[in-house]
Amino acid sequence: PDSSAQDLNRIITHDPALGARILKVVNSAFYGLPGQIGSINRAVVLLGLNAVKNIAIAASLAKLFRGGKIHPSFDARQLWTHSIGTATASRLLSDKVGLKLPDEAFLAGLIHDLGIMVEIQARRPKFVEVMDKLDHNPNLSLRQAETEVLGANHEQFGAGLCKLWKFPSSFAYVTGFHHRPLELAPANRTLASVVHVADVMCSARDIGFCRGVEHGEPSQAVLDALDLGAGDLDAVAEQLPEAIDEA
Repeated sequence: PDSSAQDLNRIITHDPALGARILKVVNSAFYGLPGQIGSINRAVVLLGLNAVKNIAIAASLAKLFRGGKIHPSFDARQLWTHSIGTATASRLLSDKVGLKLPDEAFLAGLIHDLGIMVEIQARRPKFVEVMDKLDHNPNLSLRQAETEVLGANHEQFGAGLCKLWKFPSSFAYVTGFHHRPLELAPANRTLASVVHVADVMCSARDIGFCRGVEHGEPSQAVLDALDLGAGDLDAVAEQLPEAIDEA
């Protein structure tokens, strides 16, 4: 909590691969900064400590999603595609709802299904069993199949990992409640609600692995809580393809 920009700079510069990835992102069209940024310290000054921290986490997460086709109905790269789409939509939606944390919204969308990766890494044969069950029961939700086979679901695994990794509590709320954000206390539900809407929007457009999404359209109660109207969703949907390419 009391880390400084210098602390972050020191850690990142000791990992050349991570430093290179961060500078690549900082210099991309995604941020549109003037001129080329050649140092992590400069990136921290321009973007802020929190934004660079989130970029570092996001740049590191891609490694977890390697593994290819684990089951005829599941490819880890498709989950990454869906996660990028949800992250991008979350970032766009955060602007619509006045949440002044675009990088946090992006990272929240990126990790919302992190619990699925926990299952794959720790209980792969059981995860294959989950996918078999879904193939034979089209009306079953992913969470229901996970609970039957594993005794818990990806929301619970994701929230547990966020706590273990000492992520901010807002990320544990997102991973743990993105299918049911209104079950959170009002003070804690905004980011999870944004990710819920983004998740459903990407599923409706068939972006990546969408079997985990349980709704054909965003919950009206969630939209009302965020004060999002049809015009807002249309505007985000129009921007989404180009924004995903940039992401």
